[in-house]
Amino acid sequence: MKKESRILNLQRFLPYRLTKLSGVISRSLADRYSSQFNLTIQEWRILAILGENPGLTAREVGLLSSLDKVNVSRATEKLEKAGRIFRKVVAEDRRAFSLHLTEEGQDVLDRIIPLASGYEDLLLEGFSQDEIEVLDKFLNRLDKRADELIAHLKEQS
Repeated sequence: MKKESRILNLQRFLPYRLTKLSGVISRSLADRYSSQFNLTIQEWRILAILGENPGLTAREVGLLSSLDKVNVSRATEKLEKAGRIFRKVVAEDRRAFSLHLTEEGQDVLDRIIPLASGYEDLLLEGFSQDEIEVLDKFLNRLDKRADELIAHLKEQS
């Protein structure tokens, strides 16, 4: 019996398209701040997350940033050595540390935010407000569905 073969049209395969788009956007934005602020993409994400949610643990940062433990560990170590974040022992679990921006870390974040916002504005230029809202709703639905699939796959294993 001959096995039916399918051709995967990569240019229309949603996971590939999202990954490619994310990479292009992240690298393009990183080009704007990496040399000016000496930050990697991972470090920028961590600063942004801690700016919005101070006091998270490295594990929590990893979940929000979609970075693995190794990348979070390396990036937080570099940010700490650069004086941009500091750690505090979590009272309930003396083995865990919460992460916080230093004054310098907040200053860097404050200077990057307008660059990131300006880049987003350029990226969405030509889209109506209604289209931007629809895009946001679709992305939220995809996020939720991906989380559901991950949970389902974990249950099966």
